[in-house]
Amino acid sequence: MQLSKKYSAISPSPTLTIDAKFKAMKADGVDVVGFGAGEPDFDTPDHIKAAAIRAIENGETKYTPASGTLQLKKAICKKLQKENGLTYEPGQIVISNGAKHSLTNVFGAILNPGDEVIIPAPYWVSYPEMVKLNDGVPCVLETKEENGFKFTADELDAAITPKTRALVLNSPSNPTGMVYTREELSAIADIVVKRDIFVVSDEIYEHLIYEGERISIASFSDEIKKRTIIVNGLSKTFAMTGWRIGYTASEPEIAKLMSSVQSHATSNPNSIAQAASVAALEGGLDFVCEMKAEYKRRRDFMVSRINSIPGLSCKKPAGAFYVMMNMKELIGKKCDGEVIDSASKFADLFLDRALVAVVPGEGFMADGYVRWSYATNMENIKKGLDRLEAFVKTLI
Repeated sequence: MQLSKKYSAISPSPTLTIDAKFKAMKADGVDVVGFGAGEPDFDTPDHIKAAAIRAIENGETKYTPASGTLQLKKAICKKLQKENGLTYEPGQIVISNGAKHSLTNVFGAILNPGDEVIIPAPYWVSYPEMVKLNDGVPCVLETKEENGFKFTADELDAAITPKTRALVLNSPSNPTGMVYTREELSAIADIVVKRDIFVVSDEIYEHLIYEGERISIASFSDEIKKRTIIVNGLSKTFAMTGWRIGYTASEPEIAKLMSSVQSHATSNPNSIAQAASVAALEGGLDFVCEMKAEYKRRRDFMVSRINSIPGLSCKKPAGAFYVMMNMKELIGKKCDGEVIDSASKFADLFLDRALVAVVPGEGFMADGYVRWSYATNMENIKKGLDRLEAFVKTLI
């Protein structure tokens, strides 16, 4: 029996694959330490959980409008105005089952078969697969570590073809943690407007910036705002990964199209999680500030420690909670007779021999790199890095 060729061409998420193996080992009682999953290790704040409980007790357990409740849309509009200087109406907001769902909606709304989407690499593993699922063609724009894993406006201009429909912009970045400056974003915005393409601005890590300025590319002018589709959510900012609430802000015709499709695909986002999300957005950012301070402490420790180990290095990320470790000097070395010929081989051996789970860079199109998440406690970080140093010393 023949199955879908399109779905068969989609690769499983390597980050979730690593995390699943780590969790299976941990469930078996193995003393394994994991640095793979991209979710905060902090608990959802109590006032948000309390709002969910009230919603259940008040019977807010029925269908909502397909694109989300008016109350949550208004809270998002208020957030965008206050924090980003952007004015949107509730009809321009579409609330979905997480930012992943939002991104899938976006590509479905703007792409026709054969349309190209420029995706800077290293990239989050799901971008190319989402584009392919919606009959688009992912076109990789490679960046270099020496340039901070960032592309320039001139490089973007040169990458655009007559088939280019959109650019994916992720700042702060997963997996590199790099953040674009105001000047860099302004220059990119000029190219987007000049070449008349969309920019899909994934701003899910916007509150996790340790150095630099938090700014949305949509804020530079009305012309760039018209071409920007903002994607955001509650997962990273409020430690609400399992609540599955993401949202988009876009021009009314795009929002209407996404809402129409979502009405058939999912009916609506979870009603209880939506009520909790209103409380999150209206409850202030004290929790976020505390969480960010702890992430910064962990980041500084991890970066310093990695850079002290011979054969390894990394840039200090300005945002998110990831470090991309350069392990190219270890290529060709052996572990128990097995040759490390790639980051994937390194990650496999590191997990099997040293009981530490990290994500190899191949899934991000970053050969020779390994991604570490510091969204785990300092005890685990110290243990993992101790094991890293000991493991590297065994290589010949």
